[in-house]
Amino acid sequence: MAYKRLGDLLIDAGLISNDQLDLALSHQKGSNRRLGEVLIDEGIITEAQLIEALQMQLGIEFIDLSQYDIDPEMSRVISKNVARTYSVVPVKATPEEVFLAMSDPLNFLAIEAVKTASRKRVVPMVATNDAIQRAIMTLYGNEGAARAIEEMKREVKTSDEATTFTSSTLGDDADAQSAPTVRLVNSIIERAATERASDIHLEPREADMHVRMRIDGIMRTILTVPKELQQSVIARLKIMGTMNTSERRIPQDGRANVRIKKQDIDLRISTLPTIHGETVVIRLLDKDEKLLEAEGIGLAGGDLEKYRTLINASNGMVLIVGPTGSGKSSTMYTMIRELNTDAVNLVTLEDPVEYNIDGVNQVQINEKVGMTFAEGLRAVLRQDPDIVAVGEIRDGETAEIAMRSAITGHLVLSTVHTYDAASTIDRLIDIGVEPYLIASGVRGIVSQRLVRCVCPHCREAYTPDEEDLAMLGLSPDPSIKFYRGTGCPMCFNTGYRGRTGVFEILMLDRDLRSRITGGATREALQDAIEATGKYQNMQHGLQRLVLGGTTTVEEARKTMTALE
Repeated sequence: MAYKRLGDLLIDAGLISNDQLDLALSHQKGSNRRLGEVLIDEGIITEAQLIEALQMQLGIEFIDLSQYDIDPEMSRVISKNVARTYSVVPVKATPEEVFLAMSDPLNFLAIEAVKTASRKRVVPMVATNDAIQRAIMTLYGNEGAARAIEEMKREVKTSDEATTFTSSTLGDDADAQSAPTVRLVNSIIERAATERASDIHLEPREADMHVRMRIDGIMRTILTVPKELQQSVIARLKIMGTMNTSERRIPQDGRANVRIKKQDIDLRISTLPTIHGETVVIRLLDKDEKLLEAEGIGLAGGDLEKYRTLINASNGMVLIVGPTGSGKSSTMYTMIRELNTDAVNLVTLEDPVEYNIDGVNQVQINEKVGMTFAEGLRAVLRQDPDIVAVGEIRDGETAEIAMRSAITGHLVLSTVHTYDAASTIDRLIDIGVEPYLIASGVRGIVSQRLVRCVCPHCREAYTPDEEDLAMLGLSPDPSIKFYRGTGCPMCFNTGYRGRTGVFEILMLDRDLRSRITGGATREALQDAIEATGKYQNMQHGLQRLVLGGTTTVEEARKTMTALE
């Protein structure tokens, strides 16, 4: 293979200009990132364009790892540490050669490292970075967990090592030297992060302990742990969360922070006694800044403009509404991150505090000692705040204090468990808030849901029928294409990978405020909302996502049915 710089190769392919290369190289300095990664992150090229250029210019074969079963014996060719350090995975091997899947086949340091480790000639193959990370986790993660379980079985009768570890960094060089309990727990957490799971469930059964993960909102069984090892694993997690390892009769809560692939992830750990032992649920909170950006949570077009208008106001209340699991907390933290500057005093009241954000005064609610949302809000208002974020409005007292704060010059953010804008106003009136306070205080209501995204690895286009088009308010048109996933190993054969938000944002105008003050019914408010002309309901957002190939018509139908 000819030794040619990636930048020159992409210029020859006509994908980038010299100016774009200079810009990318300036951003690359001091970042320890590969040039291809910088070009993709900056939006100069796509990963697909990079792969195509490498194929055409260098004659390197592309391999779709989602369609390829790697022999478990490949884990013996190179170590997990080498594979993860250089983002490579061995695909197949002969006595003289090892075929190596790489996202950057011009990474000659990686090629030399694998050549030294395997003592074979390296044949580079190009694959997507996501596919490589998934393959590494599948090839080495399952093997590592199985080996750790076997070692734990041998040691469980003579050792109680689960109570002696404090490491909170996963996947480093020391991991291989750690005790088997540590390696097993690390492997489970790392697998969850790779699969982008929101929660890990460790559930004791009569004969064993099941490890399940909530991936894209769906629970999936990942592995089982023998019954005799159950307590060691739970004890390790309790130590990570600084909980009492000897107390098994009452629920406990803890927090931990781990670093996986140079990314910090917060863990919220909860235990609950059951008849077969303690069940443990771990919530994973990724601190990736890109995930907590307006575009990252799915806002676009007119919704994005309305969002900007709401959070840039100097006063008033912005309510984020939706059922449990609709992404309200992510939207609120996105707002908090954007509003968090040295020019303002931003205070939050949360139960519990999920993300720790530097520069924000975050207050933990503790009702056992009288620190309720209402009492906390009263105290916060004496702290000269510019912006107040109230985790949830649960009662009339909190709602009324928050409304009066919004009227008197503060920007207030909060969430309410309702289904749409009109029912939010009804709910506030039901819990005792005067209509004139709602009309004066509320500036806008963000209603949202989460929908699953089509898996990019098995996505295909098809022509929808008239019923599907009508459901989205579209006229019959043979040129319209919808998209769906056929199912592949990358998405557990579901056709979906990842989730995004779909929104409807209501901006209160003079007419709506007047109707609220006058005591209009929910139906009258809904009619007035739809008559504003500026309001776009959730069907419009779902239509955009389906036509753009982001989600499927089945996901759209499910969301529309839930709104009825």
